[in-house]
Amino acid sequence: MAVDAAGLEILREEQCLSLLEGTSLGRIAVTVGAVPAIFPINYRLIDGRILFRTGDGTKLHQASDHAVVAFEVDEVDPVTHAGWSVLVVGVAKEVREAHADAGLDTIPRPWAPGERDHIIAITPELVSGRRVADAG
Repeated sequence: MAVDAAGLEILREEQCLSLLEGTSLGRIAVTVGAVPAIFPINYRLIDGRILFRTGDGTKLHQASDHAVVAFEVDEVDPVTHAGWSVLVVGVAKEVREAHADAGLDTIPRPWAPGERDHIIAITPELVSGRRVADAG
């Protein structure tokens, strides 16, 4: 097991992707006028890409034209403080494939109300993760 300078377990890329497959809520960070903006998204990992639905607006505009974005998912036990965090940096673009052909019909609907008919895919270029073990 590899650890970083702070003593956190360094997760291998395969472990990170496995953790991403087991969750469906994450956060995307985009740049809006040179300022970072972070939004929660419901997503699914399909064929190595992170896919999510969005409507017209900031996420679509900032993440649909080959923009470099960050995506983060984590899980923490509030009692033991054990948990993990996975960070993905990659290129985002709008998907225009047929839904049934690419499994896109399985992407979860966002919890927020409103039209969310655009699908964005993040193609990971950098995947990293850390785990904090239960100290007890």
